[in-house]
Amino acid sequence: MPAYEQMLQVIETGNLQLLHQQLSQFLLEASLEEQYALYEQLAQLGFLQEADEVLQHLQFLLPDEPQLLIDRAIVLMELGQEDEALSLLLEVDPKSEEYVQALLTLADYYQMQGLFEAAAKRMDEALTILPNEPLLQFAKAELLFETGRFLEAARIYEDLHAHNVQVDDVSLIERLAEVYRAGAAYETALQYYKQALEQELKPDVLFGAAYASFQAGEYPYAITTLEQLKTLDPDYFSAYLLLAQSYEMEEQVEQAYKAIQEGLTRDEYDKALYLYAGKLALKMGKAQEAIQYLQEAIALDPEYMEAIIVLMSLYRKEENYEAIIQLYQALENEQFDWSALYPFMAKATEALELYDEAAKWYDLAYQDFAEDVAFLAEYVYFLIEEGHRDQALIIARKLAQEEPAIENWQHLVESLQQ
Repeated sequence: MPAYEQMLQVIETGNLQLLHQQLSQFLLEASLEEQYALYEQLAQLGFLQEADEVLQHLQFLLPDEPQLLIDRAIVLMELGQEDEALSLLLEVDPKSEEYVQALLTLADYYQMQGLFEAAAKRMDEALTILPNEPLLQFAKAELLFETGRFLEAARIYEDLHAHNVQVDDVSLIERLAEVYRAGAAYETALQYYKQALEQELKPDVLFGAAYASFQAGEYPYAITTLEQLKTLDPDYFSAYLLLAQSYEMEEQVEQAYKAIQEGLTRDEYDKALYLYAGKLALKMGKAQEAIQYLQEAIALDPEYMEAIIVLMSLYRKEENYEAIIQLYQALENEQFDWSALYPFMAKATEALELYDEAAKWYDLAYQDFAEDVAFLAEYVYFLIEEGHRDQALIIARKLAQEEPAIENWQHLVESLQQ
């Protein structure tokens, strides 16, 4: 059996000890083509150390081959030896045919590291050498897309699409839809999404089309698309929240509630679904169901601020002041302190006639809510009830200034001045 086929069988066994034993002998006997083919197999299967060993041997035999520098740099990057990899790439002769590939490899590395300016510099250098190479232009568009330069990326994608460029398994129509959606050009994005869906129904494309149509205010199309997505992939969890929101925008609250409940049967760990279910239940007058959903959301994330505020507001509306205090104490036990909750505690302790506590909470809340008219309106009457007329006068004057059209505040100022 030829040595190359024997090595392939050893690789298939996964026996590293046997692989190391036979690799050295193979490198002494095999042809250059067989050695390179073995490197490709090893790298593809994740045997990176062994792949690097083969490349080092090939470099010894072919010290002037630039492709080996690039191949080994890629392997070393995978192994976490970035400094050595970069040194190898910088050794590639700018006059060689492989120099553009080295520049792209450098650009990919810098892009993965978040060094986008360095990546763009290498990309631009490659384009000066091959300005009309479609794959280079596509790579440039991808970099622009990732860095938020959506309009520039879209122009390149548009040009490539107009010239019927094919890029592996990438659909340029889908890319155009995505880049326009990312740039908030939802109507244009939707046009491309519809073209993409004419070619093939894909879950991600269906969701993208639904999102773009929702943002463009085309709620019926969003509903139709998301219902289609549910049929194609019932476990596409993101679809349910957007579907519920679309139904609500069409004032079909019952359908929205049904959609969000269906979503919770698919994904019982999505706090956003519980929050939205709570809001819909409130809208439908189902206070107890709303409380349960909001409690579930907070149980999943004890610091879920939006859910906490909604639940606190509901408790306050229901005049369940004990529940407000219990919820705050539970949060406090988790070392969670948020000044947005102070007005709730102030009102709750006041309602329960815990006036010293209420005074403390009102004072704390005033630091962040000194411009909040609703809070000030409660605070001023609390101060009056507690006999702090001088402080109440300061608050009353502020209210009269903030809402001069409301005569009640001016009357209150005059009363306190007397």
